[in-house]
Amino acid sequence: MMPLNIGGLDRIIRVVVSIILIALTALQIISPWVWLGIILVITGTSRHCPAYSLFGVGTCKK
Repeated sequence: MMPLNIGGLDRIIRVVVSIILIALTALQIISPWVWLGIILVITGTSRHCPAYSLFGVGTCKK
C-alpha cells in the first residue's frame, strides 16, 4: 500500500477543483483540462500524490 501524503484540507481542495474542471469540460467551456481534473480526483480520493513522494513533500499529519 502506498503511504498517505495528502492531508484533509489538501484533499478537499483537490476534489473540489477536480469537480469544477470536469464540469467546465462537460459544459465545453474548457477542453483539455479534464485530464487534470481526473488526476486530482484520483490523488484526492487515494490520499497519495506521486509528485509529493518524488519531492519528499507531504501535507498529511504523521
